[in-house]
Amino acid sequence: MIFGTYISKWRLSNGLTTSVLAQISGIDQALISKYETGKRLPSEKHVEALAAAMQVDLLEIRTKFLADKIAGMLQYEINAREILKVAEDRVEYLTSANALKVAKLSAEIEAKLIEIDVLQAKWKAAKPLTGLVLKKMEEYFATRYTFDSNQIEGNTLTYQETHLVVAEGLTIGGKSLVDHLEAINHTEAIAWLKQMVNGNEDVSKRNLLDIHRLILKSIDNDNAGRYRNVSVRIGGSEHLPPQPYLLDKLMEDYFIHYERQKRVMHPIILAAEMHERLVSIHPFIDGNGRTSRLIMNFILLRNGYTIASLKGDYDSRMAYYSALENVQVNNNPEPFYHLILDKVKDSLVEHLEMVTPTT
Repeated sequence: MIFGTYISKWRLSNGLTTSVLAQISGIDQALISKYETGKRLPSEKHVEALAAAMQVDLLEIRTKFLADKIAGMLQYEINAREILKVAEDRVEYLTSANALKVAKLSAEIEAKLIEIDVLQAKWKAAKPLTGLVLKKMEEYFATRYTFDSNQIEGNTLTYQETHLVVAEGLTIGGKSLVDHLEAINHTEAIAWLKQMVNGNEDVSKRNLLDIHRLILKSIDNDNAGRYRNVSVRIGGSEHLPPQPYLLDKLMEDYFIHYERQKRVMHPIILAAEMHERLVSIHPFIDGNGRTSRLIMNFILLRNGYTIASLKGDYDSRMAYYSALENVQVNNNPEPFYHLILDKVKDSLVEHLEMVTPTT
C-alpha cells in the first residue's frame, strides 16, 4: 500500500481532509478514500491529477503507483521473485531510464537520410499523378508489399497467386484458407492505412488495434485487436518478449515515445523505431510482424514517403531477423536503421522510375 500511504501522509501533513483533496484534484472523495486505504488503484489520469493537486513530482508519485500495481499482479504468484528477475533481465532496454531516448545517428545514417530526402522531394514534385496511373501503381505496390510481408511470416502464396486472390478474387487450389485470408486481410489493411493518412489520423492505441484486427479478421477473431494475456516465444530468437502483465505499461511507453519523438526525429528513423519497438514488445498472440511493418509504413506514408517493402525470401528474411535481434539483444539499432533506409530508398527509386518518361 505504498501509494495509498504516500497520499494519506501528504494529506495529513498538510492538514487537509479527503474532502478538500477531492476538491482541488477534481477526484471523487470516495475514490480518494479508496486510494488511501489500498482498496483501489487510480487510473493514470487520476495519478496525474493528484500530482498536480499535491504539487509533487509526477515521476515520484507514479513510481509508488506502479510499485503497488506490480505488487498487486504478483501477490498470488508463487515464483514472484523469479518473474521479476526475468522481467528485469529481458526488458531492460525497453524499461530502463534510456527507453525513450535514441542514440545519436552515425554519419553513414545521416548521409543516407540526405540522399533519400532528395528522392522524396523528386517524388513530391512528380505528383499529382493521373487517376489511372496512380491506381495501377497503388495496386502493384500494395500487392507486392502484401506478398513480401506475408512471405516473411510463412504464407505460401506466390506473388502471382497473391495478385489473383486480392485483385481477381480467385481461389488457388492446394493453398490453405488461412493463406487466402492473410492476403485479403493485409490488402485491406493497406487500404485502411491510406484512409487513415487521408483523414489525418495518427499513431494511437485505437488505430493500432484496428490494424491488428484487420490482420487477424476471420483467422483468429478471439485475439484480433487485443493484447495477449499469455506468454509467447519467438522461434529462433534469443529475445524473450515481456510477460503479459507488463504489456499495458510497455505499450503506454510506446505511444509516449511516438508523441515525444514525432516532431524531433527524422520520420524514417521514427518509422523504424516504432516498427522495432512494437515487434520487440510483441503485444499480440499473432500478427506482430505484419502489424509492426504496417505501422512503419503508415508513418512513412503520413510523412510523404512511399511504401517500403521488406522482402520475404530466405536471405532477406534472415537479414531482417538478424537486424532486429541486434537491437533486442545487443541494443544496437544501426543495422536495422540501415536495412529500413535501404528499403525506403529502393521504393522511392522504383516509384520515380514508373512515373519518369523514358527518352
